[in-house]
Amino acid sequence: MSAGFHGIHCDRTAPLGGISALIPNARAQATPGELTAAQLLHLRSATVPVPVLAAAAALIAAQLEDPDPATREAAGAVHTHLLAAIEDAPPGR
Repeated sequence: MSAGFHGIHCDRTAPLGGISALIPNARAQATPGELTAAQLLHLRSATVPVPVLAAAAALIAAQLEDPDPATREAAGAVHTHLLAAIEDAPPGR
């Protein structure tokens, strides 16, 4: 045993998973939407056709009634931004 680690035992037979292996996670797999959101998080702007924005607004609208207040708040913010983008879109887009 080295100095500073008295009483701590390291099981070298256990698989290594890093610190995240110690944190409980109710959902091990991310949904496709979560993966997409993580990939697009760094974008500041994008050009998207209005029908795609409308479809996204319709899909996120279901989350406006989620039992989790944080989900409702996030969905409301996204929904508001989508509707504003649709409203502000130039004709023919």
